[in-house]
Amino acid sequence: IEDMKRQVTSEGGDADDQAHLAFALGKALEDRAEYDEAFKYYRRGNGIRRIEHRHNSQVNVLEAVRQVRTLGGTFFEQRKGWGCQAPDPIFVVGLPRAGSTLVEQILASHSQVEGTSELQDVIVISRKLGEKTKQNPAGKYPEILAELTEEHYRELGESYLETTRIQRSNTPFFIDKMPNNFRHIGLIHLILPNSKIIDARRHPLGGCFSGYKQLFANGQTFTYGLEDIGKYYRDYVKLMDHWDEVLPGRVHRVQYEEMVADTETQIRALLEYCGLEFEEQCLRFYETERAVRTPSSEQVRQPIYKDSTEQWRNFEKHLGPLKEALGPEVRQRYSIDL
Repeated sequence: IEDMKRQVTSEGGDADDQAHLAFALGKALEDRAEYDEAFKYYRRGNGIRRIEHRHNSQVNVLEAVRQVRTLGGTFFEQRKGWGCQAPDPIFVVGLPRAGSTLVEQILASHSQVEGTSELQDVIVISRKLGEKTKQNPAGKYPEILAELTEEHYRELGESYLETTRIQRSNTPFFIDKMPNNFRHIGLIHLILPNSKIIDARRHPLGGCFSGYKQLFANGQTFTYGLEDIGKYYRDYVKLMDHWDEVLPGRVHRVQYEEMVADTETQIRALLEYCGLEFEEQCLRFYETERAVRTPSSEQVRQPIYKDSTEQWRNFEKHLGPLKEALGPEVRQRYSIDL
């Protein structure tokens, strides 16, 4: 650790090297319960990453507003029963570090379900529909969904099943664990109305800070600032509230803290929502051997432990900007004091 500290420069140096050093030091010092010093390095690592990985929170706000304006209850009612009727996909959505890999591992332990990975296929469909250009950088999506026919929705659903087939074997159901698909729940419902959608959610301070101290290989640029990640969580909750309102019962929510506190009850409810018979192996998900390609790969290979839900409290005095960015509605919902 001391050698790593000596390699940290006050200026200059390779940015990737310095970021990796900072995040690694943050974790090492956190493990030694030196929380203030650990936060200093987490903040440094995120600051370095933020220079080259810019995030514009206004883009997320605008995209969410467009979804809400376009995809209301009447819109879905007029298209009820459209799309491809296959029940194969189980979508797991939410923010990174919120328990989605745990949900995937539990479901993939069932004999009827196969875990795949974070598939890009829904995002690819949305981009093709959007047709963004220099003249129209905002694109046509989701407004273009109002112009599609019943046959078009069915073809899009069939296309999704075809392009994802390379990821699957012969199990009846498979998991698509792309977290950012929470932005496309309306599209998913329209093209695959019999699919299952699971929202893996975590307490905002626990989930957001876990993302803040994680050095992601790519993407997730909103995690490099406490204010950015707080605003992103706030926008995510607002959009999920919209889906709950216009598509009641469509999304099954798994609250990470409740899964940790009462694992068997939560797993039984999860399997019931998916229309799956209970299997004992789902309780022993950590024994299931399969490739896991997310930062939670080691955690899902061991039984659930309760300590992980409270780790953020060691850093709470540094989380003021995060609490402020979450906004009054989220703070009230989760009883967060400024």
